[in-house]
Amino acid sequence: MLQKYNPKNKDIYIYVGGEILHRDQAKISVFDSSVQGGDAVWEGLRVYDGKIFSLDRHLQRLQESAKALAFIDVPSNEEIKQALFQTLEKNNMRDGVHIRMTLTRGEKYTSSMDPRVNTKGPCLIIIPEWKPPVFDGAIKLVTSHIRRNSPQFLDSKIHHNNLLNNILAKLSAIQAGVDAALMLDDKGYVSEVNATNIFMSKNGILYTSHADSCLPGITRGLVLEIAEQVGITAKEKNISLTEIYNADEVFVTGTMGELTNVSEIDQRIITNDSGKTVKDKIETVFYELVKTKGEPLPF
Repeated sequence: MLQKYNPKNKDIYIYVGGEILHRDQAKISVFDSSVQGGDAVWEGLRVYDGKIFSLDRHLQRLQESAKALAFIDVPSNEEIKQALFQTLEKNNMRDGVHIRMTLTRGEKYTSSMDPRVNTKGPCLIIIPEWKPPVFDGAIKLVTSHIRRNSPQFLDSKIHHNNLLNNILAKLSAIQAGVDAALMLDDKGYVSEVNATNIFMSKNGILYTSHADSCLPGITRGLVLEIAEQVGITAKEKNISLTEIYNADEVFVTGTMGELTNVSEIDQRIITNDSGKTVKDKIETVFYELVKTKGEPLPF
């Protein structure tokens, strides 16, 4: 599913390294670590009715990813919050907004993979856009031949900018004419979709993949918490393709897509033979949290 261009984003302002600039002037150096080697971490945030949802969870993951990559002089959570608030205020944004926030290792004095040639400290980039959830209605998936990285190669718990693994899988979906790609782990079990986590239900029980090769997403974690609150049994397990083809429900989760139904995987239609549903119960609570929780904007 191709995201449509929103003309409202033509004149947005972007935060780059301490400055707030019109998108046409928002630039980073060709010597920045993100350009040189995808050496950066990022978070996707959403603004609902004057609040940034799950901000503290996202900031914790950003800090942990930066620490895992041995970034030096990382800005504090409070500094990042102030930069977020200033950028949103400059754009007069209070609702219906998605934020792509990136923290690079910083600018190098010469082209190199060596982090010791980074001389200016991390660069924070904040891109707020008027953007609805990426999926509009149920989606179709195809299983990609590209396997999701396992911790023996690159730990998925680092929310890093090197997304070639996912992009190659997305190309599989584009070539197949469907919305997104289902990625398996190195053992052949379901891991995640190229940009979202995945859940299935069977006979009233909710299942999701172990967070080994998949990203332990913020929305994924909330869904598991909500399931416990409303009395739905939820389990992390190794899910085979046969199991997910025969699920009663399949849905994906993420900041960009929220909770989205999957109607078809590899041309197998997902049919609810048991008649038991869990997604609706979880979704009701999720959207109540969206309405009532979050970091209030101070303007």
